[in-house]
Amino acid sequence: MTDDIRFQTKDGLSIYARSYGDPNAPHTVLCLHGLTRNHKDFEPMIEALLPDHPDTRFIAWDTRGRCKSEYDPDPSHYALPIYAEDVIGLIEHLHLEKFSLIGTSMGGLISMVLMSLIPERIKGVVMNDIGPVIEVEGLNRIASYLGKNKPVADFEAAAQALKSKQAGAFPDYTDEDWLKFARRTHATREDGQVEADYDPNLVKNFAIPDSTDENDESMWTLYRGMSASPFLLIRGEISELLSEKTARRMLNAHPDAEMATVPRIGHAPVLDEPEAVSAISQFLKKVKAA
Repeated sequence: MTDDIRFQTKDGLSIYARSYGDPNAPHTVLCLHGLTRNHKDFEPMIEALLPDHPDTRFIAWDTRGRCKSEYDPDPSHYALPIYAEDVIGLIEHLHLEKFSLIGTSMGGLISMVLMSLIPERIKGVVMNDIGPVIEVEGLNRIASYLGKNKPVADFEAAAQALKSKQAGAFPDYTDEDWLKFARRTHATREDGQVEADYDPNLVKNFAIPDSTDENDESMWTLYRGMSASPFLLIRGEISELLSEKTARRMLNAHPDAEMATVPRIGHAPVLDEPEAVSAISQFLKKVKAA
């Protein structure tokens, strides 16, 4: 069962989310996507998890400026504190008391902010290929395509464009995989052409530091604040954004942390990979039993 959700942010933007599963399920998981992805990014994961978790409702949203959510006329609002405030608006709209979080990349950073604001309401957190140290190499790769939303003729062309830019992160993807990726991340325009389904003005608020700061105390303090809830880290084996060194440091800094590595995948796993599905499924059973 799926349902559409709409609510307004404090500054008046219309935000979209989609609910999957039993709307009266006792456990809710909020799914927060990455920078240029949207609610559809989680559909392969949800399809894989729902059969074993009929007591769980998954809600995936579109961050402002993506897919079915309204674009922000002020690009400076494309920022973590505002995103987190928007999530709290969604939580209040849904009257959620407690829930779990699954955050991919930027969604993982939003999860860290939420843990600093409302830790008592969060049962557990899954972070997908992100941490308090973000490798500049990975940021530069994202910058190579961010905001360059040139329309193409059809989804097949969009799939080939994605492959040309991101094949290094998904070396085993078939043409069918790339087409599915394109259908999740692109939309058809009124003129019939296809383009990336996010506001290209996101790039105006995307800054890249000169070098990777492994000891950014503000980020590590934010991460250590997550210690109140169980934590699962998913890492792509060949990720350019989250190093294995940082991942190990994250595990050592959290009292109840686990990690699953997705082989031969870079940034970021789609979370329908067998290793990710198995780890997330076991994690959800753990937090529901607590």
